[in-house]
Amino acid sequence: MSLDSKIPEGPLAEKWTKHKFNLKLVNPANKRKYDIIVVGTGLAGGAAAASFGELGYNVKAFCYQDSPRRAHSIAAQGGINAAKNYKNDGDSVFRLFYDTVKGGDYRSREANVYRLAEVSNSIIDQCVAQGVPFAREYGGLLDNRSFGGAQVSRTFYARGQTGQQLLLGAYSALSRQVAAGKVTMYTRNEMLDVVVVDGKARGIITRNMVTGEVQSHSAHAVVLATGGYGNVFFLSTNAMGCNGSAAWRAYKKGAFFGNPCFTQIHPTCIPVHGDQQSKLTLMSESLRNDGRVWVPKTVEIAEKLRKGQIKPSDISEEDRDYYLERIYPSFGNLVPRDVASRNAKNVCDEGRGVGETGLAVFLDFRDAIERDGMDVIKAKYGNLFQMYEKITADNPYETPMMIYPAVHYTMGGLWVDYNLQTTIPGLYATGECNFSDHGANRLGASALMQGLADGYFVIPYTIGDYLAAMPYEKVSTDHSAFKEAEQEVKDRINKLLNINGNRTVDDFHKELGKIMWEKCGMARNEKGLKEAKVEIQKLREAYWKDVKVLGVNEELNMTLEKALRVADFMELGELMVDDALNRKESCGGHFREESQTEEGEAKRDDKNFTYVAAWEHQGDDKPARLHKEELVFENVKLTQRSYK
Repeated sequence: MSLDSKIPEGPLAEKWTKHKFNLKLVNPANKRKYDIIVVGTGLAGGAAAASFGELGYNVKAFCYQDSPRRAHSIAAQGGINAAKNYKNDGDSVFRLFYDTVKGGDYRSREANVYRLAEVSNSIIDQCVAQGVPFAREYGGLLDNRSFGGAQVSRTFYARGQTGQQLLLGAYSALSRQVAAGKVTMYTRNEMLDVVVVDGKARGIITRNMVTGEVQSHSAHAVVLATGGYGNVFFLSTNAMGCNGSAAWRAYKKGAFFGNPCFTQIHPTCIPVHGDQQSKLTLMSESLRNDGRVWVPKTVEIAEKLRKGQIKPSDISEEDRDYYLERIYPSFGNLVPRDVASRNAKNVCDEGRGVGETGLAVFLDFRDAIERDGMDVIKAKYGNLFQMYEKITADNPYETPMMIYPAVHYTMGGLWVDYNLQTTIPGLYATGECNFSDHGANRLGASALMQGLADGYFVIPYTIGDYLAAMPYEKVSTDHSAFKEAEQEVKDRINKLLNINGNRTVDDFHKELGKIMWEKCGMARNEKGLKEAKVEIQKLREAYWKDVKVLGVNEELNMTLEKALRVADFMELGELMVDDALNRKESCGGHFREESQTEEGEAKRDDKNFTYVAAWEHQGDDKPARLHKEELVFENVKLTQRSYK
């Protein structure tokens, strides 16, 4: 199969407008004849389902939580980018586009990124109309703050709860369509497979998480909005329920997987505190606006600090290394996430890390409090400071926060064309579930932007082009394709339940996560990746022989839910390693130790790797096949990234 990205012809700034006009339309009366399934009801899925309902389609929306309000979109605290230029500091649609392409280290499509920047302003208008309580300046205008990878203030925010407030806006729009009868909501239902009929996605198989009932659902098109797969590392900032199973099931049915090894390491997370920890907590990147990142200048001082012989306040200014400000004077503490994370690892590897483990750096608000006053800092970050204190028992108003990088977001995902359609006709992927907009590193405050752009302003247009050529007839769930998919799901469930081994699901998941973090995490090399591939294969073999899944299917069974997800993580982890092995360059968050500049920065290989790696499933016992979508840059110049 050849990849067709369907990027429109013409100047960059005109592509989306012209493309919308050229898309086929479904007239209002005919929209009532089409059913659309939306899996996932976070920002991308909730916005899409609400928009489809408003347009007149019949929508079935699924989420594994008890309410769409539980979606992990609420965890995006810091803000959402848009090119409004309210600060009059030189921002524009093109600058947002450029910063995003550069931030992703030139590994994303120009056309998709420009469209994202173009619709960003409409997102803010939409959310204000919904009543989202963005922060405002004294005169009543919407306020902005800075985020990493940009020299302008373009990030709209609602204190440290931006994702939650935006999700409530999307949820209110979705609820309106549920009340109108246009959206049927299926909560506590997890998608376990895609159903393909005559080469087209025509439905899904789900498991009711309360009763265990396996069910089939038919539609004319399926939209996946199921988030990322960061929990393959076990410890991540993702909620415990976040998983990659929906995307992975789609991959095994024929949807290509794009850039699976591109994982974002977020620099401001509360450090690991013990072996029994089940997840990590993200501290918003917005904190880097006022917080200064530093470590002691010498190993000797750091050792005294770790032993408790001195306190941070005992360290004089001349003995502090504000290393981001020193190395990157132009951007300082607001360098992109991959740069900040890598430098934190470097100073800790040198022995200058803080905390009991030495795997932490300080994020210090002393100077900001002295400059602006306690009340101003509380107004900006109060809920974040409170959360930090509850978890660590340290008061960040009095002593510096301690942070360390952790797995956060996945730039990889299902490969989609300009219309957000996967390589399976009728199957779409939106938000973090697809690979499309962030290249090798996502800039902060761009996840909310992409989710709402895809849900409100892209997929409602592009799905009509596909449906306009579809017959109205519905495929019955009695069709053999549904029955076969149902049976496959039941067989997988029964196989797990009948192993009755000696090791818990979490035990296997932790071991997988350790392999992934150490050998396919922040820094990678060929030797480690080859070792990881063998270790994952052995671990997966052991999993299917020795995992212990308690209970039965016909009940609320969280162990079974985890077991199904971890089984998919085992396979996905190997594909991530294959992709990392293949990409013999450093770019963005993907740092190959063999490919770095003299100063230790990521060194791209534009001659050989300016492409999207799209992997095709060839069978359970066969290696995946690599397809390449060559990236063409006509509007930005490929240069070595510099934030100095």
